[in-house]
Amino acid sequence: METLNSLFGAINGVVWGPLMLILLLGVGIYLQIGLKLMPIRKLGMGFKLMWQGRDAKPSQKPTADSAAEEGEISPFNALMTALSATIGTGNIAGVATAIALGGPGAVFWMWITALVGMATKFSEAVLAVRYRETDNTGYHVGGPMFYIKNGLGKKWLWLAGLFSFFGAVAAFGIGNTVQSNSVADAMDATFGVPHWLTGVVIMVLAGAVILGGIKRIAKVAGKLVPIMGIAYVLAGLVVLIINAGQIGEAFGLIFYYAFNPMAAAGGFAGAAVMAAIRFGVARGIFSNEAGLGSAPIAHAAAKTKNPVRQGLIAMLGTFIDTIIVCTITALVILTSTVWQTGEEGASLTALSFDQALPGFGNPIVAIALAIFAFTTILGWSFYGEKCFQFLFGTRSIMLYRVLFVLAIPLGAIAQLGFIWLMADTFNAMMAIPNLIALALLSPVVFKLTKDYFAGKEVLPGEALDHDK
Repeated sequence: METLNSLFGAINGVVWGPLMLILLLGVGIYLQIGLKLMPIRKLGMGFKLMWQGRDAKPSQKPTADSAAEEGEISPFNALMTALSATIGTGNIAGVATAIALGGPGAVFWMWITALVGMATKFSEAVLAVRYRETDNTGYHVGGPMFYIKNGLGKKWLWLAGLFSFFGAVAAFGIGNTVQSNSVADAMDATFGVPHWLTGVVIMVLAGAVILGGIKRIAKVAGKLVPIMGIAYVLAGLVVLIINAGQIGEAFGLIFYYAFNPMAAAGGFAGAAVMAAIRFGVARGIFSNEAGLGSAPIAHAAAKTKNPVRQGLIAMLGTFIDTIIVCTITALVILTSTVWQTGEEGASLTALSFDQALPGFGNPIVAIALAIFAFTTILGWSFYGEKCFQFLFGTRSIMLYRVLFVLAIPLGAIAQLGFIWLMADTFNAMMAIPNLIALALLSPVVFKLTKDYFAGKEVLPGEALDHDK
């Protein structure tokens, strides 16, 4: 076990190291420039399309003839399914860790990562819809493995297989056992609920949704994600109203220490500018998953005829997750006086809420963490299932669902040091095949986008020059 720990520790240091962060940011910047900052300029249009897309009625099981035009879930619910997996522990614990280790300046670099990541998420969804397939059960499947296979050709099939393997394994860690363990810890510390009981309750609730497939997951996500997101933001706004006098200073700290080192103070060990950049970028990507290739798997199931429209909706996931939800958490922390005590992770966020709302802060964060983690489990079950299906066929779907559900209580009671390390490593390794595909298929994204805004929509199935 020590050998495995050392091996995965070394690999993790590389895949989440500076080179990976440069690669993620580099591809995102390239796509943002190639799109002429369209994801930022058309943010309002994205929200308009999202609002319109909430009423799209899912089709019945589609036939092969309707495969290019139909989907199983509304564009809005596709976004909510993707957000169910991204709004999670990263928004509570990840932001706090970024500030604790990188200082207030890390928040600025989280914002930059999100603005760049909007172009990445847009491109992922465009390609997911463009190159999606209908499987032999009549449902849509898509994501990096399919845009690698259908966009880059059969000679790249090995790369699609690698992505699927890494995704299927990572889902059991980042999207399952780590989440149930985080909830179990929070429930035990705040309410005294035993770990095993939390695990069983999550297993029963999640199992009832997961075993029903994407339509049931999307239906639950479409209702639960907006409610939980708005409730958390409102709780944060209440704290910021109480701490209104410190908001200006908090923004000052963010902008100043993004470019200047911060000295040690109290329990805070101090942070160099490179630490602010490193932890801001790493936690930002961990939170919004732009570039990892997970969200396009959900967007491929959307009922839409045009990939660009779904891309405009998909990019909102990064904006909502990081610019809105993570910023609320960051400001709650920075307007309190406890962020320099040496605390980090979810406990720092809980203490910050509790300082403004004594007796209520800890329960608010514990409940938010539980709901966020629960929906993350739902979203990642679908991601892992589609990766597993790509490798082993449609007959393997129910096996994967059952194994995924049974792993939930095991995660709640386990010591997850090695599992976290392994899952975190595979999570990062998902990004490598995806980023290669995004770079190579960027001409398709640029062409589809240009035609869409010029009023020349490419019909489903119509070949582009790149496809010929």
